[in-house]
This record gives sequence, C-alpha cells and structure tokens, in this order.
Amino acid sequence: MARKTGRRLLSWANSPCHLQFNPFVLTGYRPTSGTLGCVYSLFYLHNELGNIYIHGMALMTLLVLLPLTIPWGQLGWGSWLGGTHCLACLAPLAGSVLYHLFMCHHGGSRVYTRLLALDMCGVWLANSLGALPMIHCTLACWPRLRLLALVAHAFLSTIAGWQALTARSTVARLRAFGWQATAHLLVFAVRGMGLGTGAPGSLPCYLRTEALALLGGLVNVARLPERWKPGAFDYWCNSHQIMHLLSVISILQLHAGVVLDLIWAAHHAYACPAD
Repeated sequence: MARKTGRRLLSWANSPCHLQFNPFVLTGYRPTSGTLGCVYSLFYLHNELGNIYIHGMALMTLLVLLPLTIPWGQLGWGSWLGGTHCLACLAPLAGSVLYHLFMCHHGGSRVYTRLLALDMCGVWLANSLGALPMIHCTLACWPRLRLLALVAHAFLSTIAGWQALTARSTVARLRAFGWQATAHLLVFAVRGMGLGTGAPGSLPCYLRTEALALLGGLVNVARLPERWKPGAFDYWCNSHQIMHLLSVISILQLHAGVVLDLIWAAHHAYACPAD
C-alpha cells in the first residue's frame, strides 16, 4: 500500500541526495512519499507547488485552447501539422507536471531518474515537433529542399534527444538543445531574408518563442534570484518557477505563430517564384 505523508517538510541538508540540485533553495522539501502522498502534496505548500501549478494550469488551458484555435477544417491533408503542434505544446507541460509532482516518490533516485527522462522527452518533443509547421511553411515552394530540411532536423533532434537524456547537469541539458536551436535559427534566417514563405506575422512569434525559452534556460542554470539571497525564494519566484512561466509564454508564442502559418498555408496565400 502507498504511504501517505503530512506537511512535515525538510531542509536542503536533510532532503534526499537526488533532490539536492539547488543549494540556494534551503527549505520546503517534501519527505519521500508513496504515490498517494505525492498527490496529496497538491494541497499544501512546499517548494515544488508553484512549479506543479504553473505548468498544470497551462496544460489544462491549452487542452481547451488548442482544439478551438487550430483551423482544422481548412487544413485538409495538412491536419497532421496541427496534430504534431498540439503534441509539441502539451508534451513538455505534461512531462513537467509528472516530474515535479512525483519527484519525491519513495522509489528514490531510480524513480527520479525516470521522471527526469520523461520531463526531458517532453522538452525534446516541443523542440522537435514544434518546428515542423515552421519548416513546412518556410520551404513551401521547394518540396525537395523542404524534405531535406525535415530529415536534417530529425537527425539533429535525435542527437539532441540522446545528449539531453544522458546529460549529467542542467548546463549539459541546456547545451544539448543547442543543435535544434541552431537549425531553427537557420530557418529564421531564410524567412527573414525573404527567401522563404509563410505568414508575415509568424516570424516575430517564432523569434520570441526561442528567445523566451533560451532566457528561461539561462535563468535556471544561473539559479537567479535565489543565488543572491539563499532561502528568500524557497517557495516563490525562484529560478525554476521563472523558467516555468517563461516556457508557458514561449509555448503561447509558438502557438500564435503556428496558427498564422497554418491559416496562411490553408488559403494557399502565396506565389512561388516558379509561378
């Protein structure tokens, strides 16, 4: 039977070793718990509560928002782009909620490692699948080049996923996704120079998506602001919570850009040079 805990919280020094990854968050750690105990932690204050609710509320919102705002009826055969976009938006949020909710499970580092891998898979799916509509629309006039770009992106995404899953530190995990960020920047450059196609207003959305994701990753790595005053940000406004907020805004920016591109593609509102 799963064990259930109350509200007895631990200090950083007394928390399990695999949870001691931020030495500037000094209090508010949950004791190891069974599955029911982890779920029960949704109803009392601890230092992971903000992380769980930020992404949990965003997940519930997007489950309603995505189906209502994607122009499914106009996409035809391109509906797969809408489907992959939904997965790209929802996967990182779902993986994050599960990771933060059950990271104190009494299964210890073995369960924690699997939860972290699940969280990384969600981020990887966001970076991998999130770029497909952008690449598809940017290279709409060059089908062969588009296929080559999609294959190359899949190859780079495979490398990024492997490196992220085998990384030993937060810095290494952030660096792993640099492969995908580089590929995205190349596509941005093609569209920005007027060589590609796509909805006119989507590129700024994509640029904000990448900038916010990068900023969140850097804040998380730097452990700011809790590094400046250890213990003052144990429950609210620490670096990981800031990263969560920025990642939600980043996903919303991605969605805004993709919707513009999908509507543009559905209406065939472009003329290729060969035309």
